[in-house]
Amino acid sequence: MRTWICNATLVASIALTGVTQAGDKKDLCSLATLHGSYGFTISGQILAGPAPGPVNGVALTTFDGKGGLIQTDFVVKSGAPAGPLDAFRTGEIGTYTVNPDCTGTATINFPDAKPVQQIVLMFVVADHAGQIRTVVSALYVGPGIGTMTPTPAQISSEATKLRWEY
Repeated sequence: MRTWICNATLVASIALTGVTQAGDKKDLCSLATLHGSYGFTISGQILAGPAPGPVNGVALTTFDGKGGLIQTDFVVKSGAPAGPLDAFRTGEIGTYTVNPDCTGTATINFPDAKPVQQIVLMFVVADHAGQIRTVVSALYVGPGIGTMTPTPAQISSEATKLRWEY
């Protein structure tokens, strides 16, 4: 009986410790949660507009921990590279926000793309900032940026944090 009571007390203590830790504010997310480089795999489809069709790609996105990001990517749209045939697109810049519940948004601008593009992402930070899952909430192409008219698309991505930095 005494062993059972000791074990029950130990289990209750561990459970209460877990509840306390889960409620600690230090475990919540912020801009600083995303800091460093992440490798993304991109897939989906552009449903209308000037270039409808499947989209697949990879991206390297570096978050500065303060709300800014830079990105390099290689994306294939309808079987053809979105940029150079044999090189990654560079010069992509943007901003991001992170909410305390580890959801967030990012806006990525593609100033060198023809036509100019902007993507707005909704994301969830997972695995203690080791992973990010995104969905494109708006894809703006060319004049659509100025009029805030999105091109219909269903595109998502998943990322893993790089454990090394260059």
